[in-house]
Amino acid sequence: MTWRPQYRSSKYRHVFGKPATKENCYDGVPITRSVHDNHLCTVNPRFIAVITECAGGGAFLVLSINHTGKVDPHHPKVSGHRGNVLDIKWNPFNDFCIASCSEDTTVKIWDIHEHGVLKNITVPRKELQGHSRRVGLIEWHPTAENIIFSTGYDYQVMVWKLDVPEQVIKNPVRSISVHSDVVLSMSFNTDGSRLATSCKDKKIRVIDPRTGTLLQETNCKSHKASKVLFLGNLKMLLSTGSSRWNHRQIALWDQEDLSQPSYSEDLDGSSGVLFPFYDPDTHMLYIAGKGDGNIRYYEISPEKPYVHYLTEYRSLLPQKGMGVMPKRGLDVCSCEIFRFYKLVTIKSLIEPLSMIVPRRSEAYQDDIYPMTAGNKPSMTADEWIGGLDKGPVMMSLRPGSKLDSYVELGSGKDPTDSMETQHSRSRPGLSLLIQERLDAKEGNARKVSPPTSNGQLDSTHCSPPKTENELRQMFYKQQEEIRRLKEHLNQKDVRIKQLELEIKNVRNSQANL
Repeated sequence: MTWRPQYRSSKYRHVFGKPATKENCYDGVPITRSVHDNHLCTVNPRFIAVITECAGGGAFLVLSINHTGKVDPHHPKVSGHRGNVLDIKWNPFNDFCIASCSEDTTVKIWDIHEHGVLKNITVPRKELQGHSRRVGLIEWHPTAENIIFSTGYDYQVMVWKLDVPEQVIKNPVRSISVHSDVVLSMSFNTDGSRLATSCKDKKIRVIDPRTGTLLQETNCKSHKASKVLFLGNLKMLLSTGSSRWNHRQIALWDQEDLSQPSYSEDLDGSSGVLFPFYDPDTHMLYIAGKGDGNIRYYEISPEKPYVHYLTEYRSLLPQKGMGVMPKRGLDVCSCEIFRFYKLVTIKSLIEPLSMIVPRRSEAYQDDIYPMTAGNKPSMTADEWIGGLDKGPVMMSLRPGSKLDSYVELGSGKDPTDSMETQHSRSRPGLSLLIQERLDAKEGNARKVSPPTSNGQLDSTHCSPPKTENELRQMFYKQQEEIRRLKEHLNQKDVRIKQLELEIKNVRNSQANL
């Protein structure tokens, strides 16, 4: 058997979890006692919302993100549902808009004042009526504005369009009927062209969300899935669930072939649901168990063995649910790459937990903060319904960068695009060719001037940046391309060392024979 070195170079090997101090937690929050296996909490850079326990209907609490310390027990709530609230989600493109679903079979869209909830809110901006039984999950489309998905105990997944004049919407854009039991989780890929679901029948399904067509379905007896997650642009799915022997398990799947998992690992024998969280910018996967105090984290790679264990954060406080801060709300000055908000029911506490990369320098770290998805939609609801798919609009996390420095990521962008663009800096005219290819993907290709007599493109057509914003945008792109190339070279160096060791071992074994 060939010996393989266990060492693997990674800038995230020493990531550690830093819980907030008591004064920076949210104390005295009446967290719901519902046994529903949802996150029960949602966060954006302005507000934190959590489902609360209340009598006579359902309610959730919305607090300013800076409103830490003891929470007033009479703090106003959003309380317009007639049944228990089961899920809440902030609109990714509007920090003052939140959606909720409930046992009263409705989904409601609420507007929050910029100063927070000043008095009880009971009248929503929109009410979606279409489910015949309680609604357990909601999910916003990741790139299209005013599109939201809901699923309930009637086994239906419904697609809703919100930019209509009616206050009460009774007819969804589409109703997807491919499930035989309750849907337990939903996840979109990067451009929202695929929807993955896990179901109570323990199967994972990949669906075209626009047409409702079932594209893939698992039929694996060795893994019973409870939660599923798309892993960014890696064209892979990750699911958490249980094995044949009821051990908690994670499994990795090729999104084009769900016949057997590409990778699976048993974690422990506990019974709590495992919540997966994935950061596509750092390729880190976090696994948090309901009722556990610990959070495991891994690094995902596109090559075998795919999943690389890093370490584990341990705590004596068990979490009932988890909220996650979007990347644009992190503290980049302290090298924070992820932030959880743990719901600790036994102490009526919400505890922020920052995942930090230890760095000595206090300067902005370009290598751990690539361009990330921002809060601007890349298309309208009508464009998405009409058949258009676009990737998210990317932004820089560098302090002082303005909102107009956003960059739109074309749908289906290949990772090699960044490498080609990097080379285009040193080869006259090639940048125009790369731009032509990217524009063609979006359907707005422009004509390229023909080659000159020496076979080169006419470089006079490559116009330099005309404004400071364009120059800043090109600079951020270049920094990201350099980072990706360095990371690619580091992976190749490690692979070369592994192969050299294997060759040496084979030669030694042959010499001994």
